[in-house]
Amino acid sequence: MRFTIRIFLLLAVTVGYAQREYQSYSNDNGIHTIRVSDGVYKIRFFSNEAVETEFIANGSTTESSLAIVDKSVYREIKSRELSDKINLSSGLIRVVVTYKPFSIAYYKSGQLIATELAASRTNKETSVKLSVNADESLLGGGSRVLGMNRRGNKLRLYNKAHYGYETRSELMNYCIPMYLSSELYGVHFDNTWVGDLDLDSGKQNVVTYSAEGGPVRYQIFAGRTWKDLIKTYTTLTGRQPLPPRYALGNFSSRFGYHSQKEAEKTIAAFKKEGIPVDAIIFDLYWFGTTIKETMGNLEVWRDSFPKFEKMISKFSKQGIKTILITEPFILKSSSKWNEAVAEGILAKDSLSQPAVYDFYFGTTGLIDLDKPKAKEWFWNVYDKFIKKGVAGWWGDLGEPEVHPKWVRHESGVAHQVHNVYGHKWAELLATKYAENYPNTRPFILMRSGYSGSQRFGMIPWSGDVNRTWGGLKAQPEIALQMGLQGLGYMHSDLGGFAGANLDDELYVRWLQYGVFQPIFRPHAQEEVASEPVFRSENAKKLARKAILERYALLPYNYSLAFENNQNGTPLMRPLFFEEPTNKSLFVNADGYLWGNDFLVVPVTDAKLDEKTVYFPKTARWVDYYDPTKIYEGGKYVPVKTAEDHIPVFVRSGAVIPTCSDLNAGSASMKELTLSYYYNENYPTVATVYFDDGTTTNAFEKGNYELLRITKDTGSETLNIKSEKGTAFKAVKRKITLKIIQAPKTLTAIEVNGKLLKNNSKSADAAPSFSFEITSGQEIKINLKK
Repeated sequence: MRFTIRIFLLLAVTVGYAQREYQSYSNDNGIHTIRVSDGVYKIRFFSNEAVETEFIANGSTTESSLAIVDKSVYREIKSRELSDKINLSSGLIRVVVTYKPFSIAYYKSGQLIATELAASRTNKETSVKLSVNADESLLGGGSRVLGMNRRGNKLRLYNKAHYGYETRSELMNYCIPMYLSSELYGVHFDNTWVGDLDLDSGKQNVVTYSAEGGPVRYQIFAGRTWKDLIKTYTTLTGRQPLPPRYALGNFSSRFGYHSQKEAEKTIAAFKKEGIPVDAIIFDLYWFGTTIKETMGNLEVWRDSFPKFEKMISKFSKQGIKTILITEPFILKSSSKWNEAVAEGILAKDSLSQPAVYDFYFGTTGLIDLDKPKAKEWFWNVYDKFIKKGVAGWWGDLGEPEVHPKWVRHESGVAHQVHNVYGHKWAELLATKYAENYPNTRPFILMRSGYSGSQRFGMIPWSGDVNRTWGGLKAQPEIALQMGLQGLGYMHSDLGGFAGANLDDELYVRWLQYGVFQPIFRPHAQEEVASEPVFRSENAKKLARKAILERYALLPYNYSLAFENNQNGTPLMRPLFFEEPTNKSLFVNADGYLWGNDFLVVPVTDAKLDEKTVYFPKTARWVDYYDPTKIYEGGKYVPVKTAEDHIPVFVRSGAVIPTCSDLNAGSASMKELTLSYYYNENYPTVATVYFDDGTTTNAFEKGNYELLRITKDTGSETLNIKSEKGTAFKAVKRKITLKIIQAPKTLTAIEVNGKLLKNNSKSADAAPSFSFEITSGQEIKINLKK
């Protein structure tokens, strides 16, 4: 098979480079320049794991990257010039430039992973063709519903909303020009223009990237594991800052709250029903009474919200943050239209007049985020409300939703700017917060973005999904794919958004899935309530249970956020993280890992009594809701479903931290339960991260504490070591250690030499032991049998 592929590649290279001849090679401080008859190649390594290739055609110029932040040149490269080729090797990646016929081939650990078959740039198109091997699965291309393995699809790269989608969506809000291979490498095409990414739709073992303009530039990166691969990609494009901790709590949100009275009534209902909530989100009715003709007002509609500031303050005292929607469109009918025209902040037409066109909400102009004056104007809108106590922002319609090709921006035409508009919007907010509120973590909920948008703290969501089982079924795939592409907080409108479908079973199953996905935010059109407090008694009861589970897992979830911040590791992870050579796991997203230690299997069909679960062979798995049930790895097993939870399992040997705090923003987590899933044959490695939940770069500033929990295979000693940063004020935490699946002989443990007896009052309950740990302390727990 490899021989056949190589013959095909040789033929393709000959055709693709028919007019290209090698001329010379030079190395200037790590920039490897290969001059050819029709231009210049520049090859540079960023690290042992990543290399960039750019072709600059004669008569063209290069363009700066909006995706790559780590532009340092890795110089520890072995270069060797031979009579017929040049070898450039970092150790993991080797690039071979062959003179005649001209070709560039890429190897990972000695194995061919790709060959550039063609690369060209003309006045009309930028194009690159790369080979792929016959048996590779390909992922990426942004947010879509196509099945996990996206090979065989031609993907349009044009950010666009898909209202009411279900089990297939070929084009959505996040079109990222990259793909990832099951052979543990990735390719990112560093170009913002509208185009296409063809993942071998012609079944010729070729990936074709094409765009309407822009540079011929791509990065190839590789890893030995999936975690390593994503770490390398997010080193290049940036990592997600830790969000404000309240973002991991429950949201009250709908389209939309029409008045102050309605919002206050809703929050009062949450309090009455004993359902915790950390934030309330206001849709477009905060600046008008109608959906149409008011967008762009960007001022409080006082008839509906007479004491807006007092309302925000009241919510804040209850531990509830206020988040407002904004859009980049200024309608001619809005109160800001004349000001926007006078200030010159709008995108232009070919006559340098404000570009005006119609869309669903009215006749509009679009803020040009490439203009410094426009950015300052838009920021001043935000800043005024931040000073009133608004804690976060929802950026809607940022594809932009309607963006005619003839519109001109300061940096170029519409099709050059379109896919990075949301990216630049998030950058504006992140940059201005850093300048004006350097100790505040912003919450930035955005519907559209680009490669690297995660570094601005962008929280993406999956758009206007249909409120159906098909809509729910699509969500794990979208979130898993986006996590692999750096955007680890992709999530859905829990319960579904589009359509007046009152289905309590669907609603509850969606919220149960939401417990184990990045952001817990029910949201929907108002015909059917998205808030659990307005649902039937049974739905409310089951939703309350799910939400309380979400809050209990705050220490675990916040630690996942920290891991994502440090390494780029997604919060939701495909099962092939466990078994990277198991090709069957690249097909669907029926189950996934929540962090390292949870196996989650959403229920995405109505009245389902049983779900077939694949248990990865790397571990034994314990039923989270019934620890008497244990499943051996490497098997497909039918599992009965229950009304009050979806199937969830814990890795044997894991430690799961939980707490009793019912407000994520103000949680102290000074009382922790550590549930250790006993297994002497499996190691334990867990990290629990703490900070104040609000300070920007708390870890880098030394304002943090880490609990590192370890146990070696075969050992009976569980180690808990507290590490605190230099700026962290020491605290004392009360620990309840529960030992799940403990031997019946385990009735006591030793904590730093002190004997502790089992606190559990029931003989059937897991043994439970209580002790305290102070920041900076190390504790050794001898698990006596």
